[in-house]
Amino acid sequence: MDGIARFAAHVADTPFEALSPAAVAAAKTFLLDSLGVGLVGSVGPYAAELVALNGGEAAAVGSARVLGQQARPVPAPGAAFCNAYQIHNSEFDCVHEAAVVHPMAVMLGAILAQLDRSGGQASGRELLAAIALGVDVAAGIGVASKAGLRFFRPATAGGFGATLAVGRLMSFDAQGLTDAAGIAYSQMGGTMQAHTEGSPVLAMQVGFNARNAITACDMAAAGIAGPQNVLEGPFGYFPLFEGAYDLAPVLESLGRTWRIAEVAHKPFPSGRATHGLVDAALQLQRELGFAAADVTAVTAAVPPLTHRLIGRPVKDDMAVGYARLCGQYAVASALMGGGLGIADFAPAALADADRLDLARRVSIAADANPDPNALSPVTVTVRRTDGSEHARTLTAIYGNPANPMTRAAHLAKFRTNARAAARPLADEAIAALIALLDDLDRQPSTQPLLALIHGERP
Repeated sequence: MDGIARFAAHVADTPFEALSPAAVAAAKTFLLDSLGVGLVGSVGPYAAELVALNGGEAAAVGSARVLGQQARPVPAPGAAFCNAYQIHNSEFDCVHEAAVVHPMAVMLGAILAQLDRSGGQASGRELLAAIALGVDVAAGIGVASKAGLRFFRPATAGGFGATLAVGRLMSFDAQGLTDAAGIAYSQMGGTMQAHTEGSPVLAMQVGFNARNAITACDMAAAGIAGPQNVLEGPFGYFPLFEGAYDLAPVLESLGRTWRIAEVAHKPFPSGRATHGLVDAALQLQRELGFAAADVTAVTAAVPPLTHRLIGRPVKDDMAVGYARLCGQYAVASALMGGGLGIADFAPAALADADRLDLARRVSIAADANPDPNALSPVTVTVRRTDGSEHARTLTAIYGNPANPMTRAAHLAKFRTNARAAARPLADEAIAALIALLDDLDRQPSTQPLLALIHGERP
């Protein structure tokens, strides 16, 4: 039996009541977090243009609104694409570190489109279950991979999680989910080339797979059968996209290990691989009280994957997508401002000569970590103008469940992002949305949630 059948049975047959309290709490937390980053993503590069491009006739597939954008609906597959793009385009969305997967971006983009085109008929419990089970799929596939990234795993593994989560909301049985996964796999794509170049298409790859999830579920609902052995067949996902893998322990853990409870917050709007460097540098700065002008050099020793992801040259003309994945720029910006936020990737910041000069004095080297998917530990050393050197090693990066953001910090991030959307949420709506998410497992419908995120009264 192919592993996809085991995942499909898990998603189809697991009741909400089987979820652990930690899984339910994490699903609420990262639903709110992902809504916030999707809202602020509505002002990201190309967001408005992509909404316009995805307009058109919606009769056959249903229509849905785009998070943080105009009230006019677009066809549901296009809404899924735009939602997912916005959730990932500022590199602010949560991540499962061991899987190297952003499990909410593809999935929530598609889920929001499905909920909206169906009028919010799903209950809060059904939504939370779909999220937790979809993360089990996306993160489980990532955890099973034992090779380095070749394809963009947040988009590909995320596409499987999104498809099965949407199918769960459409009441598919295990066979229907397997068919939908096969159809989604037949459309799947997304490579690391866009990441290497810092291209805006990187986040669009997340969107492509969200759009495909809606299309795959619609095709399965119409009775179209997909290929069945899409994970472990001779041309299945693992042999073709990943290489070395070990799926058996992941499948055995289903129903006992809830991957949503292993997900990490992203406290900074930059590649997760930059966060250990940023946090270590900020810790040293806060403890020792030095200014950016007092720094002559910063060195960082990081796992090979971290170096591959964010150890890239500083450029005078960096695009925002490239800068978010440049560890040197992230560290320099954090030291100059005492933190790292959306404004640090605005055009004025990207052109700041002092910032770029400091960034060029940051060096990143790969250590001998043998794990091809490790993002930690990292060691950062700051050299000051007085000749002193100060080092900090981090094993659990800020935002990881072992070093979590506080609820206050999580809510502050959400409020800031929701206020910065293309159609900002009012403070009253923000407060109501937080309260509703806290009580989501007792909500008979998700219509009030949809109303609030789209600026309406529930």
